[in-house]
Amino acid sequence: MTQHYTGGAALLPILFFLLVATLFPFAIGPDSTLLARTGGGALWMAALLAALLPVDRLIEPDRAAGVLDQYAVRGISTELAVASKLLAHWLGFAPPLMIAVLPAAALLKLDTTTVTRIEAGLLLGTPGLAALGLLTAALTAGLRGASALAGLIMLPLAIPLLIFGAGALGDTGGGALKLLAATSLLLVAITPFAGGAALRAGKD
Repeated sequence: MTQHYTGGAALLPILFFLLVATLFPFAIGPDSTLLARTGGGALWMAALLAALLPVDRLIEPDRAAGVLDQYAVRGISTELAVASKLLAHWLGFAPPLMIAVLPAAALLKLDTTTVTRIEAGLLLGTPGLAALGLLTAALTAGLRGASALAGLIMLPLAIPLLIFGAGALGDTGGGALKLLAATSLLLVAITPFAGGAALRAGKD
């Protein structure tokens, strides 16, 4: 499946994530205790915003170029196309983001336990973020002002992922991790069908 989320565009969310981690200590101040207490939540917010950046490049270029119509001619269902794009988007987004957590955590003076919890949360939560980004891209494909509209759609829907991801950083974060995994799994399960339906409706 064609994937336009490559090259420099693939680096943009990661650079944004690291930029937030770099600027956050300047906003909070040099208090290492305060940074350690708030840094994990800041990284989750940065991850959410980074996931929003490539939304307008996930579906629209292929739709505008007629690639999705070619899939249909070849008998490839829209749901399968969306599911393939979801996997490709996650592979291009999540592993680099999880690697970027390591230097970001050093900037924020996070301890090993917190970093481990962030990595576990991102492992469970990034499929949901990727699914939500792709679903938003499908809903806004072909619309004028799609980038601004994507933010209005995606950010409120991502609140559960943000809450559970940040909640997993506490001492009793096991329950939050389970809820994060369940929410992420639900988004991954519904995105191929909802995204496919949205793309077909956009052709009518």
